[in-house]
Amino acid sequence: MGAGHDHGHSHAPAGSTATAAYVGRLRVALSITLTVMVVEIVGGFVADSLALVADAAHMATDALGLGMALLAIHFANRPATGNRTFGYARAEILAALANCLLLLGVGGYVLYEAIQRFVTPADTEGGLTIVFGAIGLVANMISLTLLMRGQKESLNVRGAFLEVAADALGSLAVILSATVILTTGWQAADPIASLVIGLMIVPRTFKLLRETLDVLLESAPKDVDMSEVRTHILALDGVEDVHDLHAWTITSGMPVLSAHVVVRSDVLNAIGHEKMLHELQGCLGDHFDVEHCTFQLEPIGHAEHEAHLCH
Repeated sequence: MGAGHDHGHSHAPAGSTATAAYVGRLRVALSITLTVMVVEIVGGFVADSLALVADAAHMATDALGLGMALLAIHFANRPATGNRTFGYARAEILAALANCLLLLGVGGYVLYEAIQRFVTPADTEGGLTIVFGAIGLVANMISLTLLMRGQKESLNVRGAFLEVAADALGSLAVILSATVILTTGWQAADPIASLVIGLMIVPRTFKLLRETLDVLLESAPKDVDMSEVRTHILALDGVEDVHDLHAWTITSGMPVLSAHVVVRSDVLNAIGHEKMLHELQGCLGDHFDVEHCTFQLEPIGHAEHEAHLCH
């Protein structure tokens, strides 16, 4: 290590992306989703229910999203290489982005078809629609239970959770609309339920898309206040300044931080570089959820030297 260029690292265990812990549950949710999708497609055509077909289309997107999440985990857990120093961890975020785009497409399709159904009404069979809708609702509730905890830790699992939640509400809308048709004969209830399903898909998808883009644009993690990080670092004895302070997220559960920390020479001589690095890491570890940190310790005036080299 050169003078004034010491680096401290706290590495996350290899293959420890947040989504990886929920592979088994994602697989079960995928199996349930595929089964319900087939059941609802059959039910939609038999009962001539657009709401069921719309829910089945959403199920198909869910299945593709879950499949991509599982595939992304496979790539994310591949070891790092000399060129890909973080491995393929960001594959999970790319899968979440693709999932968002698919969801937006399905939401738009459902809204379009619902409007078309108002123009050309159909004769929906209410009783059969209730049966198939109930099957979908029960299956979705099981999947929600499986993904409940993981959605707090991983964008990919959260995407799957939101999709299943929208499906559950969609199944409920299907049941309610079929009940209205069965008791009153009002066929417009079916496209209205389809509109509700479409409107449930889109806003949630935009929220997930915004979070995914924040990761890709390397924004600071939402639970890390950069001004507070700077304040904590500057509060350490001997620290005179901090610059080039950056925090971003590689993938869900893998936030990283780097900083150039200006330390008085007398303090470094007294306690040593290693102790100063431990103090910096301990300071951030106690207050912020950032485990992977890189610090460059610099003497006073070194920043001006770096600026000169850049020119």
